[in-house]
Amino acid sequence: MAEDATNVWDKVPDWGGIGARRVARPEGTALGSSIWELQPGGSQFVYHFHHGSEELLIVLRGEPTVRMPDGERQLAEGDVVTFPRGREGGHQIRNDGATVARVLIVSTNTAPDVAEYDSGKLAAITDGGEHRFFRTGDAVEHAGPE
Repeated sequence: MAEDATNVWDKVPDWGGIGARRVARPEGTALGSSIWELQPGGSQFVYHFHHGSEELLIVLRGEPTVRMPDGERQLAEGDVVTFPRGREGGHQIRNDGATVARVLIVSTNTAPDVAEYDSGKLAAITDGGEHRFFRTGDAVEHAGPE
């Protein structure tokens, strides 16, 4: 018996007004996708960008706001936005509206990858998908051989 949409979303963790459910990431492939549901006032992470992965966002429901390097804009159902690698692909998705917003995010899931966040952190993402976070303020100069 197939699960209805209500039951599926009841099983999604609540991460402070957002939840996500992986749609597809077949073993041996890099392309994957997740559906994100943002409650009113919820946001997906902090502003960030990836050095290795590219992402594509499709709005399925609601009117989420996306923050990108050139500013913010409100999206509508059916809108598609791409986030290339590097600073030009920086983004944060949030729901400033009064109703639930749902988006599909497709990613190349390049691994290893490095993501930078405007919180002053950097994530090293391993081949196994583990995220290791570091403060960019802790960076040291590269010293030659001693």
